[in-house]
Amino acid sequence: MPDHADLLVVGAGPYAYSAAAFARQNGVDVRIVGRPMGFWREQMPKGMFLRSGTDWHLDAGGEHTFAAYLEDRGVKPSDVDPVPIAVFLDYTDWFRRCMSLEVQERMVTGLRGSDGAFVATMDDGSTVVSEKVLAAPGIRHFVNLPTWYDEVPAERRAHTSELVSFDALAGARVVVIGGRQSAYEWAALLCDHGAARVDVVHRHGTPAFAKVSWAFVDAHIEQTLAHRGWWRSLSSDARRAIAATFWQVGRLTLEHWLAPRMRPDVVTSHPGCTVTGVAVSEHDLTLTLSDGEVRTADFVVFASGYKADLSRVPYLAPLLGDLSVTDGFPDLSEGFETSVTGLYITGFASTRDFGPFFGFTKGCPASARIAVAEMLR
Repeated sequence: MPDHADLLVVGAGPYAYSAAAFARQNGVDVRIVGRPMGFWREQMPKGMFLRSGTDWHLDAGGEHTFAAYLEDRGVKPSDVDPVPIAVFLDYTDWFRRCMSLEVQERMVTGLRGSDGAFVATMDDGSTVVSEKVLAAPGIRHFVNLPTWYDEVPAERRAHTSELVSFDALAGARVVVIGGRQSAYEWAALLCDHGAARVDVVHRHGTPAFAKVSWAFVDAHIEQTLAHRGWWRSLSSDARRAIAATFWQVGRLTLEHWLAPRMRPDVVTSHPGCTVTGVAVSEHDLTLTLSDGEVRTADFVVFASGYKADLSRVPYLAPLLGDLSVTDGFPDLSEGFETSVTGLYITGFASTRDFGPFFGFTKGCPASARIAVAEMLR
C-alpha cells in the first residue's frame, strides 16, 4: 500500500528542512525523503568553512536559529568565525531534532501526476501519494563544465563537488579552473594537503580577499516577504544593480581568511585567461592558456560552478512535458509554484524568479514562509 501525505518534500538539505518544518508547524502532514544533508556531507570537504555568518539559519519561525543553537551549545559566535562546515551540519541535526523532522532515507526515482495528486516512486519500489510536492533539487544536478572537460582523462579531473579528499594530491601539480570562492578555497585546501603547485585559471581579474558584509541581502529578503513577486516586479535596471552588488560582494571579493592559507610559492593566479588547448601524455597533462603560457599538471580541478537545468533532475522527467521552463529554470508563481499545479520548487532553481540570494541558505526561512503560505491559500 502506498504511503499518503498532504505534502511530500523531495530533498533533505537546508531548503527542504526549512519548508518541511514550517509546513508541520502549520498543521500540514509532511513526508520528507532524501539523504539528510547528503550533498553537504558527501560532496563538501570536511575542512571547508562557510561564507555565511551565524545570523543565517533555517527556522521560518525565527526560534530555532543558528544563534539559538550556539547558545544551547555554550559557544560564542566569535568562536565559529568563519563557520566550519562541521558546526553547521551539527546545527542542522539540532534543528531536525528540535523540529521533530523525520527524514525517510529513500530516494525518489520518478514523480508523476495521478487523479489530481502526485505519485512518487522510490528507489526501494515503494510509493508515496501526496496532494502537493515541494522539490528542493540540490546543485549536484546542475554542475557546469567547460566544453573541453572531456579532453581530460576521467582519472585526472574532478569538479569541486567531487573532490572532497586531498591527500592523494600531496606533491601534485594541480590546475584549478575558476576564480570564485570555491576555486580559491580548493587552492587553499590543496596547499593544506601538500600540493607541489597550484595554478588558478579564470577569465575575470584576480579577486580581492577582504572581509565583507552580507547585510545588504537582508533588505531584499524583507522586501520579498513583504511584497509578493517583489524581485520580478523590479525593472531590469534595478535587478541588474542588485545582481552587480551581489557579484561584487560574493564573487569578486573572496573571504579574507583564505589568503594566509595560500602559499605564494605554491599558488599562482592566471587572471584574464582561458584554456585554449589540452594535450595528454602518459604521465601528465599540458594546458595551453589564452595568454600563450603553458602549464603542465597532474590533475585538473573544475571550480566552474553550477547552471540550472531542470531536465537534469531525474525524478522530474515524467513531468517535464508539463513544466514551463525558461533557460533551465522553472517558471514559478509568486508562491514558488510551478506550471504543474501543486508542485513547488525552492532553492537554487528558484533564483531566476526570486533573486540570487535564494540560492544561499539565507533564503531558506523566507522561501519556506512564502511557499507554505501559498499552499494554504
